[in-house]
Amino acid sequence: MARVKFGKVTRARRKRWIKRAKGYYGTKKANYKKAHEQVVRSMHYAFVGRKLRKRDFRKLWIVRINAAVRPLGLSYSKFMNGVKLAGIDINRKMLSELAIHEPKQFEKIVDASKKALSAKK
Repeated sequence: MARVKFGKVTRARRKRWIKRAKGYYGTKKANYKKAHEQVVRSMHYAFVGRKLRKRDFRKLWIVRINAAVRPLGLSYSKFMNGVKLAGIDINRKMLSELAIHEPKQFEKIVDASKKALSAKK
């Protein structure tokens, strides 16, 4: 019985990894072992980066809201508490967009937040 070495299968699998490593520097794009290691590492960085991006955007929205709310006489935390008490169901992304593009509408939300905070006391 003839020995089967899976030549085609192995070559195809290695070719896929080399194809994924296209554009890498040096032997990382041509040498199978180096390419495989680098692609696995790259995919890990990409996975982690997708999680970090969510954190980074949330931080950015908070900074923007805080910067818009301070001149109107509130801190970020008091503003968000007032928004919850006023029953305004709007997320941080939309609040930051309103603060940048629709300052008048944002001021109305801040006023509603202030009223809700004063009514609580």
